[in-house]
Amino acid sequence: MSQAKAAPVEGEQAIAMASVASAAGYRGDIRAGRHHLVADEGPEVGGDDEGPNPYELLLAGLVQCTAATLRMYANRKGWALGEVKVRARLLRTGDGATKVERIERSITVDGDLSDEQRQRLAEIADRTPVSRTLRAGMVIDTTLR
Repeated sequence: MSQAKAAPVEGEQAIAMASVASAAGYRGDIRAGRHHLVADEGPEVGGDDEGPNPYELLLAGLVQCTAATLRMYANRKGWALGEVKVRARLLRTGDGATKVERIERSITVDGDLSDEQRQRLAEIADRTPVSRTLRAGMVIDTTLR
C-alpha cells in the first residue's frame, strides 16, 4: 500500500539529483550530477564490496557537509582552521519496533583556536544542512513504472 504523495510546495526546487543503474547483484552504478561512482553491499549480505554501501554513502554526505560548512564558516570569520577531520558511525540497537539508530560524529581541527571558537564550531556542526535534513526526516515520494 502506498502513501499519498506530498503536495508540491510553491517555490520548491531541486537541490540535488542522483540515479543508479543495477543490472545484476547488488552493485549500483551511480550518477550524481556529472560524477560517477559505484556502490555495493559487502560480502556478508551477498555483495562484492565494489564500493561503499548505502549507509556509508549517507555518512559520507554528512561528514563532507560538516567539513565544508565548518571551513566556510571559519573562512568568513578569518579563523585559521587548519586540517579538518570528520568521522561518523551509524549505530543501531534493537530490531523491529525496538530498533533505535543514531549517528556518532567526531570532529578534529588542528588550527590554533580558542575554546570559544571550538564551541562555536561544534554549534555550527550541529546545524549543517545535511545534519538538519537527517534530524528532520523527510517525505519520500515513490513512483514505480
